[in-house]
Order: sequence, then C-alpha cells, then structure tokens
Amino acid sequence: MLSPFARWVVIVSLTVIGLGVVVGAVALWPSGSDHAIPMQFRSADGGSIRTVDGHVVDQERADCLNPLAGTVQDDAVFQIEGVGAQAPCIQSTVQLDSGDDSGRHTLLEVPTNRAQSGTEPGAAPPPQGSLDEPQAGQPTLHVGDRIKLSMVPGPDGNTRYTFFDFQRTVPTLIWALLFVGAVVLVAAWRGLRSIIGLAFAFLVLGVFTLPAILDGESPVAVAVVSSAAILFVVLYLAHGVSLRTSSALLGTLVSLVLAGVLSWLAIDTMHLTGLSGDQTTNLQVYQGTISISGLLLAGFIIGTLGVLNDVTITQASAAFELAAAGEPTRLATFRAAMRVGRDHIASTVYTLVFAYAGSALPLLLLFSVAQQPFGSLITTDAVAVELARSFVGGIAIALSVPLTTVIAAALARPAGHPAQTAVGHTTVEPEPTPARPRVRDRRAAQIEPVEPPPTITSTGRHAKVDDDQV
Repeated sequence: MLSPFARWVVIVSLTVIGLGVVVGAVALWPSGSDHAIPMQFRSADGGSIRTVDGHVVDQERADCLNPLAGTVQDDAVFQIEGVGAQAPCIQSTVQLDSGDDSGRHTLLEVPTNRAQSGTEPGAAPPPQGSLDEPQAGQPTLHVGDRIKLSMVPGPDGNTRYTFFDFQRTVPTLIWALLFVGAVVLVAAWRGLRSIIGLAFAFLVLGVFTLPAILDGESPVAVAVVSSAAILFVVLYLAHGVSLRTSSALLGTLVSLVLAGVLSWLAIDTMHLTGLSGDQTTNLQVYQGTISISGLLLAGFIIGTLGVLNDVTITQASAAFELAAAGEPTRLATFRAAMRVGRDHIASTVYTLVFAYAGSALPLLLLFSVAQQPFGSLITTDAVAVELARSFVGGIAIALSVPLTTVIAAALARPAGHPAQTAVGHTTVEPEPTPARPRVRDRRAAQIEPVEPPPTITSTGRHAKVDDDQV
C-alpha cells in the first residue's frame, strides 16, 4: 500500500500552497485603474494610436518627397514625378479597407538606400545589389500586401496615413490551428486539455500578472502567485488529478522557489540592471513606479516555469512507471528514475541555453563587430542577463530532478511491495492434500507417471524407492 505519511505530506502541502495562492491573488488583484499612455504609443490627441486596414494595389519607383504622400483621394492614380527604375523611393498606392475613409486611397513613400545623402567617414558603401532595398527600419511592401496604417493629423488639418505594421490576423490563426491540430492529433484528449491549460496561462498573464505589475505591486510576488496558479490548473487539467501529478506539481513549486532565490542571488552578485534594452529604459521613464530589478527577477521566474514543468512531470511519470514495471523497493525506484533524469537534464540544459542564445543572436552579432575582447562582450549587461537566465535555469533543472524523484518514489507503489507480491506472485508451494502425495517435480511427473505402490501397507523402503524415481 502507499506510504500514508508521504501521501498526507503531499496533500497537506499542496492544500496550504493552494490557499496561499488564493490569498495572494486576492491581495495583489489589480485595481483596474487607467494608466498614462507612453509618448511613443500616443496619438496626436493624446489617446492611443488608431489604425485602419488597407492593402497595396500599385507600386512604382519615383522621386522622394512627394507632397501627396499620406493624403487621401478617391482615385487610385496619384500624380507621381520622376518615375524610373533607378529612382530613390518606392511609391505604394494603398486602398483603405476600414475607417472613415474606407474605399479611398492613400500613397505611402518608402526611401531606398539610393536616397541616402552619404555615409559616415570610414564606413563601407552599401553593396550594389542593396541600393534598391528599403532603408533600415523601412518596410518592404509588395502589391497585394495587407497592412495597417496609423492616422495622424496633417499640416492642413486633414487626416494623413503612415505605415504602422503588417496585418497578421489570418496567418496567425492558420498557424495556431496547425499547432492545435498537431498537438490534438498526436496527444488526443490530453493534448486538447493541454491547449486549454495554455489558454488559461495566457489569461492569467493578461488579466492578473501585467495589470498587477502596472499597479505598482511587487513583480516578484506577482510572478510567484501567477506561476503557482498556472501550475495548479495546467498540470491537473492536462494530466488529471492523481498522486503522480501531485508529486510533479509539488516538485515544480519547490523548484520554482529555488529558481527565485537563485535568480535574486544572480542579479545581486552580477550587478544586473536590465536597462540595456530600449523597452526597459522606456518603461522606467514612463512607468517610474515599476521596479526594474524586480521585473527582471520576475522574468527569470516565469521564464523557468515551462522547462521546470517539463522536467518534473517526466520524472514523476518515470518513477511511477518504473515502480509498476518491477522495481522491488522505493530506493530501487529512485535510483532507476534518476538514471532517466540524468539524461533528461543533459538534453534540457542544451535546449535552455540554445533558446536563450537564439533570442540574443542579433545582439551577439552586433557585439561581434564591435571588435571588443570576448571576455568584455559576455560580461556586458545585455549578454550577462541571458547568461544568468541560462545558469539559473540549468541549476533549477538539475535540482528539480532529484527533488521530484524523491517525492514520486515515496508515493509510488513498488512491484516488490509485500502486499503486491502476495497477490501477484505465487512463489510458495501449496500444502499437499491428504489424498495425494506431494510431487516435487511436476514436469517429471507428467512425463513419467508414478506407479502406485504394490501394497498399501508398504512404508519406508518402497515409498522411498518410488520417491527417488520421481
């Protein structure tokens, strides 16, 4: 039977943690108050940027500084001067598909590298093939592209339009459906439940995590409560309510706390500021009530959530399956599961490091052309943050494997448990019945049947001779 002590320790611990998550969510719940919009996200009237949909219907190469750029007219033909294959700007006619000017047209002007007045002293000129490409930061438009345009007031008081972004609603939905279809096709009902859990995780981030941080609450406390709430729902929803899932959940929660402590130590000892990115700097300027170091720590905690969940659920499943497959004791189950866990640690650490390296690849390329020593590059704040994420995540993974394995091995029922052996194995021979002599070798008895003794009263020698023959 299961260890009653271990079972109740896990149940009571998860109950207490669950109550703490509920209390924390109530205490940190956002107020719902409005926040000032940062300058880069404001429109001319001080509100949020308003956008409309449109699609490119025509395109020509022409001279730059067209006074009709951004204006609106009913006709799709604009007056364009200096048309030619070597012209320095790309003039795109866009039909508006939404807003007050739906059905009308506007003109977008995108300068190419030919429009540059010159280069910095000592800088290499752009390659000949790139002269016709849009300048850095400018969009590459083609006829048929569906885009979003922002509305800005013109010098004459009329509304003008500029490029804002591409429309990605349809492609995003297609890829989302492919993702859901692949998961459900392979994992069936469990895969569908995992998708529902993923939707819940995004709901928590959007409804609770981000608004609470904007309200000035501690980013670390918000991240811990959010992560714990996500784990409770996602794990039980995807894997069912069982001791196996509970062992993985408890292992993940404890490992998450360890990851938080390690993240705090890494940020403090490495003097990480998180201010190397433009987004963080803008956030500090326009939302001064948010702790940037706390936000960095919260990012560390949430970043390790997914990989810890993967490791712990695998270890819990391995321990329970090994126990059911024939491991005689809980210690043997722990040792066998740890052999699986060591392989999992190696592969997961690779995944974690490569994921962070991939996200920082543009930054690494930028630093590589700075002609600075390698040691100086990897200790800059931007790179050191990614290194710290990898180090903390790797340590948390390594510690979560034995921790979860211990919990799962304590809860799993080994195949060699006395209660199970008595039921599933018949290793003890039954006592002989009075009417039939006991046979030692049943296979021999089936091949050469024993002849009955000549007389019933014969004992000792006859019985002994017959027994030896058998």
